Amino acid sequence: MEHYGLDPATNAAPDLVEAPDLAQRQGELGSFLALAAPKLDQLFGLVGASGCGVLLTDAAGVVLDGRCAEADAATFREWGLHPGADWSEAREGTNGIGTCLAEKRRIIIHRGDHFMARNTALSCMDAPIFGVDGHILAALDVSSARVDETEGFNRLLAAAVAQSAQAIEAANFRAFFPDARIITAENDETETPVLLAVDEDDLVIGATRAARRAFGLELCGPFKPRPAADLFGRDDDPTAFEKAERSALIRALARSEGNASQAARALGIGRATLYRRMRHLGIQK
Repeated sequence: MEHYGLDPATNAAPDLVEAPDLAQRQGELGSFLALAAPKLDQLFGLVGASGCGVLLTDAAGVVLDGRCAEADAATFREWGLHPGADWSEAREGTNGIGTCLAEKRRIIIHRGDHFMARNTALSCMDAPIFGVDGHILAALDVSSARVDETEGFNRLLAAAVAQSAQAIEAANFRAFFPDARIITAENDETETPVLLAVDEDDLVIGATRAARRAFGLELCGPFKPRPAADLFGRDDDPTAFEKAERSALIRALARSEGNASQAARALGIGRATLYRRMRHLGIQK
């Protein structure tokens, strides 16, 4: 009410962007939408039978793609859960999509948590998706208007949404660096993928937002390439990234029965780079 002048009693459906505007937004993220589509199908396969719909928005909160059962299509359209609908906080106040984008974190907005009274029959589970530049790129949403929806069930749905958002973000990152070696590691402190892209010269040329945070790098904007050794090379215990890289090298050497050239080809790196990384990681051929 203070920031956007919204009235919670408004009964009008969410605003819709014009068809040319929607087409332009979809075109700008065309490759991302194509990459995300199979993940949306998989997520809908998990939640669709329970009466839920799946939505993918842009960074402004405009729905670009979605999935729902044919029997629920009219209901979801009535609620504004379809491509072209604007679910930003500026238009709808507190809601799953808009609040997820505003706070840049996964979120559950259950029924009465919504700002607009007409949205209080909905339960929405959302997770953000960050682009390769560290800026927020999209929001993944699962929404339901079932009267028997419980907060416990919502938490299960939220976990599925978060996993799907991570998969989409990771796939988008890998697609952006098709020729790079991707180093991945588990991190209990983040809910987003921790990935680094390393080129044939052993330069780190890209990092997901979570990886940028883990290494104290710039969170957003263009990535400044730096030698992998500057990030990984330490005199103390090896990092999770070094352990993951070491395991990958050992597996490649084992599969090639110690043939360094074959192992390097399998990893997509040069033989000299392989030997350099082996020396750094203390791997004996």
